[in-house]
Amino acid sequence: MSDVPDTTREKADLRRPGSTMTAAQVRDWFVREVLPLEPALMQFLRHNWRNSSDAEDMLQDVYVHVCEAAFRELPHSSRAFVFTTARNLLIDRARTARVIPIEIADDLGAFEIAAEEPGAERSITAREELRLVWDALDRLSPRCREVVVLRRIEGISRRQIATRLGISEATVAEHLAKGMSRLADILYGEHSGRNP
Repeated sequence: MSDVPDTTREKADLRRPGSTMTAAQVRDWFVREVLPLEPALMQFLRHNWRNSSDAEDMLQDVYVHVCEAAFRELPHSSRAFVFTTARNLLIDRARTARVIPIEIADDLGAFEIAAEEPGAERSITAREELRLVWDALDRLSPRCREVVVLRRIEGISRRQIATRLGISEATVAEHLAKGMSRLADILYGEHSGRNP
């Protein structure tokens, strides 16, 4: 046997100042509860962030936040905790992405800050786009139109739509997919002749 002490084990059993959990406990929890969530977490991050190539970096940030919090106390529901942390990170990143550092320009006039109200040209363009969308919606079958409006405009969940219309969630998903595909065809000129 060697006379060299096993400091790895000792370090794993150490607690951080103000921490209730040891490094070994947090590591075991992370491997057991958090790592299996990685595929779903990556899908969540890619789906909810405009640049999916940032997902790897955000994943690491989620892991850092989750582990730091776990040193204080392990969550009761790891999945909910991890996804809430990811959601909060996405919100924070969205906020900071809108902030323009003042150091970038010497003159604030260079930013061309838009007025609170859109200009006349933008208002006309927006009204025209809205009219085109409503005209496209009118070209959908009544059920597809109803599902698309409830889901995409009113923001009602698929489950609530299914209950309200007395159809299955799978049927809601089917109408939504057909309706959105047809809208894309109508609005972007790829008319396929289909009529959902």
